[in-house]
Amino acid sequence: VQLQASGGGLVQAGGSLRLSCAASGRTFTSYSMGWFRRAPGKEREFVSAISGSGGSTSYADSVKGRFTISRDNAKNSVYLQMNSLKPEDTAVYYCAAERIFYGDYVRGVSSAYDYWGQGTQVTVSS
Repeated sequence: VQLQASGGGLVQAGGSLRLSCAASGRTFTSYSMGWFRRAPGKEREFVSAISGSGGSTSYADSVKGRFTISRDNAKNSVYLQMNSLKPEDTAVYYCAAERIFYGDYVRGVSSAYDYWGQGTQVTVSS
């Protein structure tokens, strides 16, 4: 699976961005998809994840109520709508895919994910 993230950019605090991640392959529904981010000088952290069917989602407490994850399985894509952005959201955002063999669930640990995109920079100015 190859992942291509896009949609990052520079935005003022309070603004919005929508990240997209396009996946190659024909078994997209067999993958749980996640978004992670790495801020300068910090470790990579979990942002959000969505199950293969889209029926289960998970969010980090820091983004809950501001970010929304979704997926379009017909387009092999996952999205992260980011509203009310804060300077502390500044980071490189990565999409990731976890192959799921049974069930429909999400996990928030980066070690569970098998494939990673190249990252897209999000910068929020104050």
